[in-house]
Amino acid sequence: MRDLSEMTAEDFSGLTDRTFFIIMVETEIPIELVEVKKLGAGERNGGAFSLLWQGPKEPYLSQQTFQVSHPEIGEHAIFLVPVAEKTNGFQYEAIFT
Repeated sequence: MRDLSEMTAEDFSGLTDRTFFIIMVETEIPIELVEVKKLGAGERNGGAFSLLWQGPKEPYLSQQTFQVSHPEIGEHAIFLVPVAEKTNGFQYEAIFT
């Protein structure tokens, strides 16, 4: 598993339009990475960035830390914030500084 603190926007940019999974106690919830955006300078190598995922209509996920998994990067605890409701579900953002 890769160290999330060392990952950059470039590590995620090749994973757009791919399905990640939020690992819950009784289920896995698929979410699709729809945007990787560089945010300028930050404390991490490569600078700050944000990730935007599209999730389903149900279940709605409140703002909190979730275990997010993808075969190419492993499983990581990521703080997700719901930022928009679309016709096909909710969008969630994570910001890395």
